[in-house]
Amino acid sequence: MLNDLWAGMILVGIIYGALTGRMADVTNAALDSSKEAVTLCITMLGVMSFWVGLMEIAQRSGLIAAASRKLQPVVHFLFPDVPEGHEANRHITTNIIANILGLGWAATPAGLMAMKSLQEVNPNKDKSIASRDMCTFLILNISSLQLIPINIIAYRSQYGSVNPAGIVGAGIVATLVSTVVGVAFAMAMGKRKRV
Repeated sequence: MLNDLWAGMILVGIIYGALTGRMADVTNAALDSSKEAVTLCITMLGVMSFWVGLMEIAQRSGLIAAASRKLQPVVHFLFPDVPEGHEANRHITTNIIANILGLGWAATPAGLMAMKSLQEVNPNKDKSIASRDMCTFLILNISSLQLIPINIIAYRSQYGSVNPAGIVGAGIVATLVSTVVGVAFAMAMGKRKRV
């Protein structure tokens, strides 16, 4: 679907440029955008490598395990159907920590493993129906409380912002609100009986 939308927008731009006699501008914009895209990818690759590397160091040093133990009461409250000591807890806490640090790249593998583990303890007889815990995890992952929005800081830096980290305060407030609302919604829906 997104491929069709992008292709459609590009096609409309090219047709509009041809009809208005501005094909040279369209061509120049395509070339400039391609150059900018490569530069942005190189910048993001450096940022991503740095933070994912730090996440790996934190995991190997035991920092993630320590933070996971501290988060266990919260995880048990949010995911009551997951047995204590189940590997889903480790994947969930790793995902939460990566999201809090703004490391969406590092959060994705942990999130996929968490969903796979949550499917193992899915109490529904029909396993094609997501469990309450799976829905809560998805909402928590999408809302993703972030203390350091790494992506936005990198983008702002790339495009010449005077203060790339100036977004941190607003990012914390926005993601805190989205997380609280998302968790409240998941909890309220989890209490409803299935019809």
